[in-house]
Amino acid sequence: MKATTGIDLSSVQGVYNGAEGDLWELVMGEQIHIGGFVSSMALAEKAGIGAGMTGVDLCCCNGAGMRFLVRFRNVASMQGVDATETVVNRGKQRCSDEGMADKITFHLKDVLNSGLPSGQADFVWGEDAWCYVVDKAKLISEAARLVKPGGFVAFTDWVLGSVAISDAEADRFLKFMKFANVQSVGGYKELLEANGCEVAVAEDTEQFAPHVDLYLDMLNKQLTYDALKIIGFDMDLMQAMGGEMAFMQELAHAKKIAQGRFVAIKK
Repeated sequence: MKATTGIDLSSVQGVYNGAEGDLWELVMGEQIHIGGFVSSMALAEKAGIGAGMTGVDLCCCNGAGMRFLVRFRNVASMQGVDATETVVNRGKQRCSDEGMADKITFHLKDVLNSGLPSGQADFVWGEDAWCYVVDKAKLISEAARLVKPGGFVAFTDWVLGSVAISDAEADRFLKFMKFANVQSVGGYKELLEANGCEVAVAEDTEQFAPHVDLYLDMLNKQLTYDALKIIGFDMDLMQAMGGEMAFMQELAHAKKIAQGRFVAIKK
């Protein structure tokens, strides 16, 4: 694991209550995670998530993952937990607009203390969002608590890559992304096992670098005006953010950061 200082839950809420969160949705789509629909489908298939199941999405953001699961995997019901009011309200409206409000419930709470009942969910779900949670050990403990024996913890997340990242590189990356720390594939595997889960999948999707290329290409060739509008046409800020994205692109191609995919079975 690599960590930095000065980042907490309020830092993340600041991102997704404001323009930066809107900018991420502009370039990554409603499913604000690497790989979008294809990534979600791969994770659901590897975990065997299907008709009639019930799940909990920790760090659900606007609920796009839950809507995907209800619509394309015929999941019976989902409960989403997120601490940022803007995205929760947006998610509730989108679920209502798509006729899913009866199957999807949002909880405006810290995922480390969801208050949901133990051992009831068929699966716990997350997509490229647990990187924002400071206490990852407690997060994995909460995920394992929520899922029933024989159920699944299934998630993707931004992780350390196979090539060592320097402290200075990690600090710059973490501060830009508002991550207090970033876990490794092996680190998540150990946390899952320590919480009574048998790990079936713990792998690098190898999708990080090509998707960062895509996002930068879109911003530079098609979405420049749209992005500027979101940040109040602040050209200096646009250039600064572009520089940090380019730095992240370098880290991705150097295999110093990656997207990890995990499926674990609760014993």
